[in-house]
Amino acid sequence: MESLGKGLIRLCRFSSLQSAVPGLSVAVADIFRLVRTKDKVREEVWKAMEREGVSRFPGAEGRIPNFAGAKLAAEKLAGHRLWKRARVIKANPDSPQTHARRIALEEGKTMIMAVPRLRDPHPFRVLEPKKLSKAALKEAATIKGALKHGRVTALDDLPEIDFVLCGSVAVNLSGARVGKGGGYHDLEYGILTDAGKIDTHTTVATTVHPIQILRQHLMVTDHDLPCDLIATPRAVIDIERQYDRPRGILWDHLQPPQIREIPVLERMGYA
Repeated sequence: MESLGKGLIRLCRFSSLQSAVPGLSVAVADIFRLVRTKDKVREEVWKAMEREGVSRFPGAEGRIPNFAGAKLAAEKLAGHRLWKRARVIKANPDSPQTHARRIALEEGKTMIMAVPRLRDPHPFRVLEPKKLSKAALKEAATIKGALKHGRVTALDDLPEIDFVLCGSVAVNLSGARVGKGGGYHDLEYGILTDAGKIDTHTTVATTVHPIQILRQHLMVTDHDLPCDLIATPRAVIDIERQYDRPRGILWDHLQPPQIREIPVLERMGYA
């Protein structure tokens, strides 16, 4: 999922190569040098978070980093009008978004989460707060609790999704987002889009520490999912997104072994 592919790089805020590269005389290799690799961005953000003391357990490196003020960021997000009107939320399982997941459940929102690596034939779990006890509701905000209390649901039977919550290593104010590198979140989005559960009206949001918001161009490929909202412990930023969202699964970005390892992909690919 991290492969650049053919002509997939889009540069943040560059509306055309004419304005970015006068005369279109710059070689492809020069264009690539304008933007740091995603791995480089991740390494620098993880190191900066550790250096500045804003990372929290279990640490930053190699994951969607938990951060100081994650609960406040979740509370800010929950005050946004687009969150308030959402009834069904698809959420990532990472530590910094635990608070937002808990708020969603406490507010009675239906929550959808995916099993790790989409390894099950029916890889999504549905959590309906009205059907959970108080103890189960609290536990369901964690990944283990979601898998324990979530209802196994076939893809076709999932409710339509109003709001997608994702984790990020880095973002910028054009909506570009860098995840931890597994590619599963983008793939989940593609699967749900092809299934008709997500459309252009679905809001995509993330919560981050301000140090994760970068004032620089970020590499964006066609399968990457950009953000509409960025919530920090201080405020929620409404993004004038510069990128289109993926319109579904980009099959040409996947290798046969990846498809074989994910039952729902194998099933959809041969349907």
